[in-house]
Amino acid sequence: MKKLINKPEDVVRESLEGMQAAHGDIIKVFYEPHYIVRADAPVQGKVGVVSGGGSGHEPMHGGFVGKGMLDAACPGDVFTSPTPDQMEAATKAVDGGKGVLHLVKNYTGDVMNFEMAAELCQAEGIDVEAVVIEDDVAVKDSLYTTGRRGVGLTVLAEKIIGAAAERGDDLKKVADLARACQANGRSMGMALTSCTVPSAGKPTFELGADEIEVGIGIHGEPGRERMKMKSAKEIVGIMSEAVISDLPFKSGDETIVMINGMGGTPLIELYLLYNEFVKVAQGKGIKVARRLVGNYITSLEMEGFSITLLKADPDMLKLWDAPVHTAGLRWGV
Repeated sequence: MKKLINKPEDVVRESLEGMQAAHGDIIKVFYEPHYIVRADAPVQGKVGVVSGGGSGHEPMHGGFVGKGMLDAACPGDVFTSPTPDQMEAATKAVDGGKGVLHLVKNYTGDVMNFEMAAELCQAEGIDVEAVVIEDDVAVKDSLYTTGRRGVGLTVLAEKIIGAAAERGDDLKKVADLARACQANGRSMGMALTSCTVPSAGKPTFELGADEIEVGIGIHGEPGRERMKMKSAKEIVGIMSEAVISDLPFKSGDETIVMINGMGGTPLIELYLLYNEFVKVAQGKGIKVARRLVGNYITSLEMEGFSITLLKADPDMLKLWDAPVHTAGLRWGV
């Protein structure tokens, strides 16, 4: 294993210290327990939006804390759920009197720990709602979930509901919008290689030199099928069909699409993949109204990519275009 680290057990804390040093104008980082909040938190009279999960998926979630997106993020150890005390502390830190929404990726530990934190905060008079994202079409149940895994749609939902909270929507409206994102978004990923968790010191799984895993999870969970390497066009065709047919998306739909790198895929390839996806969408009459191409929800240094497609109504598109200022996403500011 070759990693640009000091000690495996110090990776998360030292990375958070680096984020604070680099983005102190946007965020504040707290330790023991670890959590990140926007620099001006709590914003009075505004719904707070909190998410979190295991580290190793950067820029998610800490890179999306800031104006127009998340109010707080809870980073667990690498590929490990945050603890209830992290979530409780983050929720209290961003409570501006209008309640707090927990946006939770569907992994058993995340769901359970966010539920415990919500109960603790509700007992102290904070109005908390939770929405679970489960958008991965690859498998119904996996090593870490009951039901579908929460993956790339989380990024799009965080942007849209973050903008809704910023404009002053109440907790019910923000939560309903998060549910609408969940109902209308689907994702699927694939891998060319495994990744190596620092504390493990060896690849999570093995792939042959001429093999790929289609439908992989962001922690290296098995996918739908292991197959021989194919062209980018063929791979996009397989994954696009799985994503588009699941909702299903149909001709005339306006969508937001994200072609997301898993950490080790260069942009030259991601743009090539985006081009192939657009061809598929155009062939089906699906309009790509907005797009993201890059690394947004990664799996350490895994080579691979994911496709996320969200059917978006005019209000979602308006919220997508609203200003955002975070370490990982910014425009209109």
